Amino acid sequence: MTEALRNRTAATLRMGAIGLMLWGGAMAAPSAAQDGSLFDPRMVINGQTVTNFEVEQRMLFLRALRAPGDPEKEALKALMRDRLGAQAAKDAGINVTAEQVNEGLTEFASRANLTVEQFTAALADEGVAPETFRDFVANGLLWREVVRARFGSQVRISEAQIDRALAENAKTPQVRILLSELIIPVQGEDVSPVLDQARAIKAESSGEAFASAAREFSAAPSAARGGRLDWLEITNLPPAIVSQVLTLSPGEVSDPIVVPQAVVLFQLNGISDVAGAMPAQVEVEYAQFALSPGMDPAVIRAQADGCDGLYPLARDLPPDQLRVTTQMMGEVPQDIGLELAKLDPGESVLRQRAGYTELLMLCLRTGVPEADPAAAAEIPVTTEEGEAAEDAPLVDREAVRNRLGNEQLTALAEAFMEELRSEAIIEER
Repeated sequence: MTEALRNRTAATLRMGAIGLMLWGGAMAAPSAAQDGSLFDPRMVINGQTVTNFEVEQRMLFLRALRAPGDPEKEALKALMRDRLGAQAAKDAGINVTAEQVNEGLTEFASRANLTVEQFTAALADEGVAPETFRDFVANGLLWREVVRARFGSQVRISEAQIDRALAENAKTPQVRILLSELIIPVQGEDVSPVLDQARAIKAESSGEAFASAAREFSAAPSAARGGRLDWLEITNLPPAIVSQVLTLSPGEVSDPIVVPQAVVLFQLNGISDVAGAMPAQVEVEYAQFALSPGMDPAVIRAQADGCDGLYPLARDLPPDQLRVTTQMMGEVPQDIGLELAKLDPGESVLRQRAGYTELLMLCLRTGVPEADPAAAAEIPVTTEEGEAAEDAPLVDREAVRNRLGNEQLTALAEAFMEELRSEAIIEER
């Protein structure tokens, strides 16, 4: 799989995970299955077997995502949810047709502007069988139908709830987090040894022990400070990383997070609210400059105090040696997003890539705040003739209604899945 196609596929899986959150498919990178035959039981759920082969395939399938979480743990969790959801569907007499599954496959692949055949071929490059993709989609559709049948009639969003949500948005504080990081590089394609090392560090690292481990093992510039970072605004971080660290208690260490060419651990040191509205989204523009042999990074940085200064330095180089990209933060690869979160516009960091050094520079960061209906309503709009213009909707209330409805449905679905899990007989081998 080419790097461009890999990134596009990873973005697709990430969006799919968000859009299909009710499916319960957790996203993570792979690690080796436990010892034994591929078709030996790895887990038994209410008498239904999950094999080592299924675990290995799920981890391979999720590899293109490059998303956070302990790979083996997340794969087992996802397969357990698949089994429990399928059992709930059987009990309720719910099925999905082959036509529905094919439509689901098509819709999923189309998010990367690919056909099902192209998407399946891209996954095959990662060692993923077509049946793994089909099973993932089929189980997701099945669980979605279970949730709709069981809870769809219970979700009712009133106008008062929409008003309260809009009022809360208007006064949402900006949240900052204080983290320490520990970044272990991955050599080659096999991430398993580094994952094992990261798990061992997590098991032994609490409080000041994490700082000692960061000084010893981390390849990040922050290693000299025990991995400690400055305060970071959560909207400047990749959403998948935020979802991991916000579940931590102060002093707690995250599960290993797999990013391209590295495995990362975070320790949460503090959370703070500051005055001001938090942007709903953040858009970043950043430059990736592949330095040629003989280029002195210190000279490059001295000559370019912003992204515009990089263009003259790359004038006689191949076009792909300097790439400038504009993306919403949720679409930025996690390893890049993590570095950009630490930078102000015009600042840069050096990254060791396969065979070359890359200068990564933040060009611009733009926050898109929520609309303030009250502020906008203070200025009346009139036509040239002085007549009052037709009132235009200041906010999309239906979008807010849908969001609140999805949040309710998700909460009900998660509670039901937890009920199924607590009542199930689960054996791990």
